[in-house]
Amino acid sequence: MTTILLPPSETKRAGGSGEPLDVDGLALGTLRSPREAVAASVVALAADPDRAARVLKLSERQRAAAVSDNASLLHSPTMAAIDRYTGVLFDALDASTLDAPARAWLGARAFIHTAPFGPVRALDPIPSYRLAAGASLPDLPPLKRLWAPAVTEALEREAHPLVIDLRSQAYVALGPVPEGLASTYVRVVTDTADGSTRALNHFNKKAKGEFARRIAVDRPELATADDLIAWAAGAGIRMRPGAARGETELVVAE
Repeated sequence: MTTILLPPSETKRAGGSGEPLDVDGLALGTLRSPREAVAASVVALAADPDRAARVLKLSERQRAAAVSDNASLLHSPTMAAIDRYTGVLFDALDASTLDAPARAWLGARAFIHTAPFGPVRALDPIPSYRLAAGASLPDLPPLKRLWAPAVTEALEREAHPLVIDLRSQAYVALGPVPEGLASTYVRVVTDTADGSTRALNHFNKKAKGEFARRIAVDRPELATADDLIAWAAGAGIRMRPGAARGETELVVAE
């Protein structure tokens, strides 16, 4: 089997039609304790909008909606995580237009690594919220210290090799993939005219979204990074071993 780890996005769709958050209904049930602690801190912080704006680094334009979302975190409607997020990666993934088998595959194989709930499955229902990986919540240790050991242990129990890690480094720090699992960290790069390789930013997110969509549509069974590279070649996707151990490069044109 294959597991995909996706980053979240700062931008999200509002509203939803699902019941309020059910922490016990989320994947990786061993994360219940940190989930409840972070959620409680997020809600408590929202009671002081000025402090929330400072802690969460909110602009005046963002402030009202973000504080409102966090204040109602435990009572607001939910929607599937894969549909909650917007932005470059999720627009390229375009999950709402996938057919039922592809969405079901994502629901079984893909985790989106959130800051307040840790990794959740793609179809787990979550509310809108505002919290970044680097935030420091009052009365809690840094999110890295709170999440990393628990997430790594949870992934060791429930993730399946090959783990394809598409997260940003900020979210990798909140839960490294266990060393015992076959995994590869995917970097998006371009080959320049002078023969060097350069990492990309904006195109990084677009390429990861398109890649996640293609793998959900094709649903290959992969056990190693070499399997991934071989599948990609057949799918017209340029991938190769990365410069660093445990990494794979997704090569795109800028």
